[in-house]
Amino acid sequence: MKSTDEKFKKVIDKNTFYFYNKEFEESYEGYVNSIKELLLNLKNEIELNGLKKEFFEKLIFEKENGLRALLALTGFSNENLKRITTLIRVVDDAELNRILLKDKWFKKENISDDGITEWSDSKITAMIKTEKYFRQGIVNLFFEGATIPFLAKTLPLFELKKLSISKLQYQIPDLIDTLIRYKEKGSYSGKKENNPETVIENILEEFKVTFERGDLSELITNAPDSKRTMDFIIPNKKNPLLIIESSYLVTTSSGQGDKSKTEISIDALLKQHYPKSKFIGFVDGIGWYVRKGDLKRMVSAYEDVFTFHEDELRRFKVLLKDTIK
Repeated sequence: MKSTDEKFKKVIDKNTFYFYNKEFEESYEGYVNSIKELLLNLKNEIELNGLKKEFFEKLIFEKENGLRALLALTGFSNENLKRITTLIRVVDDAELNRILLKDKWFKKENISDDGITEWSDSKITAMIKTEKYFRQGIVNLFFEGATIPFLAKTLPLFELKKLSISKLQYQIPDLIDTLIRYKEKGSYSGKKENNPETVIENILEEFKVTFERGDLSELITNAPDSKRTMDFIIPNKKNPLLIIESSYLVTTSSGQGDKSKTEISIDALLKQHYPKSKFIGFVDGIGWYVRKGDLKRMVSAYEDVFTFHEDELRRFKVLLKDTIK
């Protein structure tokens, strides 16, 4: 058997630094080049004939990678397009419906107790190929999305700015804007200030309420396998009066069912070991909106539930005042 030093030296001496499959690299370069050529051809057409919606409709209808090219031009991700499509399907807003031509392509869906199922990339692509008005609605989204009041108040500004008509005109400042947003997306998503829990923190600071995070001692002792780290324990772990869990989900996943079961078990433990405390939840986001079966189980764990809507934040402040008293 080789020694640790020999194995260590092997990894250092024979390190390949970056793995790559030559055949895959060449194939993927072909895919990237096809998108680049589509965008260059589209640019030439716009320069010759002006900006027209039909150019983009033709792009996503006729070209295999047409939709990918449109997303690349604007910096809009596949995931965001799926979220927007879900939003369009579940929300009834007059102007949004009109611009997206919803009445001409949307068919009432059978919604299960678990909520509406999010469309996959392949489903959206199929709809673009087979449903003329859906295709036109998607193009309208990129041309006029930033002007729709509902989207303006619902989408983060970082994402709303991607629905800029000037990006479709290949204006240099806006193409640079796309590059920056691609580069900074991860950093933007990871910033503490972009976490909904910051809203709760700010309210606690406003009311000069102390809080702690972490594990509760009684749960560590009596239920070490079931306990979980708490988001907010007010005023402290020794004497918790209010215990808050925050769950804001933009995406959907099978893990939501597990999360709801965990919260129900935590509620039972808190009732047993901390009967004087209140266990409440901030549960929000389209991820919960479309998984209503999991949502029902989730909210059953809490004594009360809040969202990050302004009305709900005001109601939370009232609860906070009463708890302090």
